[in-house]
Amino acid sequence: MKNQKALIIGAGAIIGLIAVGLVYFGNPANMGFCIACFIRDTAGAVKLHSAPVVQYMRPEIIGLVLGAALMALGKKELVARAGSNPLVRFVLGFFVMIGALMFLGCPLRMVLRIAGGDLNAVVGLVGFIVGIVAGIIALNKGFSLDRSYKVSKAEGFVFPAIQIAFLVLLVAVPSVLAFSVTGPGSMKAPVAIALVAGLVVGAIAQRTRFCMVAGIRDSIMFKDFGMLIGFVTLIIVAAVANMAFGFFHVGFEGQPVAHMDGLWNFLGLALVGFGSVLAGGCPLRQLILSGEGNIDSVMTVVGMFVGAAFCHNFGLASSAAGPTPNGQIAVIIGFIVVGLIAIVNIAANKKK
Repeated sequence: MKNQKALIIGAGAIIGLIAVGLVYFGNPANMGFCIACFIRDTAGAVKLHSAPVVQYMRPEIIGLVLGAALMALGKKELVARAGSNPLVRFVLGFFVMIGALMFLGCPLRMVLRIAGGDLNAVVGLVGFIVGIVAGIIALNKGFSLDRSYKVSKAEGFVFPAIQIAFLVLLVAVPSVLAFSVTGPGSMKAPVAIALVAGLVVGAIAQRTRFCMVAGIRDSIMFKDFGMLIGFVTLIIVAAVANMAFGFFHVGFEGQPVAHMDGLWNFLGLALVGFGSVLAGGCPLRQLILSGEGNIDSVMTVVGMFVGAAFCHNFGLASSAAGPTPNGQIAVIIGFIVVGLIAIVNIAANKKK
């Protein structure tokens, strides 16, 4: 147990340092890693949406999946599984992305924004905790998705293989992809650095089961603070590194790729927390599980890809100017849909 806690603390420190390093090498400020933002950028790169400022095949996403897959192979933990309510997981992933793009970041970017001094992210953190508590209430009342089953091992390699194909396109055939020339999509670390960073963090996250949701959920449900300590370590180390590089700026105003609408920052991450608990992990954890061969997590990730495209095709995503009316409606619908998923599942499990 002590060794595991030490691993988690070390993971938090390394991820925090790497995230700030990626900003130093060119990624947007407070966005060394953001699963939601990078999935959105990748969706734009393959032309699922046409928002010109957020289109880039992010090597970090490729690296995260491949790093997790390689670590899982080495530990003999790459086991292909499927069959646990894949459509429900798709819908949960879809609405988690809508919540994340209302806030302008996933839970990982939330802590990186806090480490950069962005007080809007503290408001988001409160919402994230409230959403997780809502998910815990559902779990305590009997919410549980169906168990998954082993499938052909070849299926476990499909999602990592797709990432390899994406890497080939990025390196060898970039002309088929869309690339931003302005905005966050144009800000990027060199491909090799971003890929290696993703590989390292993917391997670490697979080894430690690192998850933004688990840190808070387990602290509340089981009084297990191990993952939460890793969470806090990440913030502290990233904050110190930001100060060293001059990236640390405390306040609400003028924060990079952020808006100051507290209510919708709160609600956006509350939806992310609620949906992530029901899906069994934060967006980072879903990517890592996908690399391990979990096809159900792949469906959650696919839901996030489609959600990102939907947000930018229909004007749901926030910007530095604030949330859009369409985005506000989508978040409200998200709470209704995710709440109904919880209620129907709990009722069905009670009948069983």
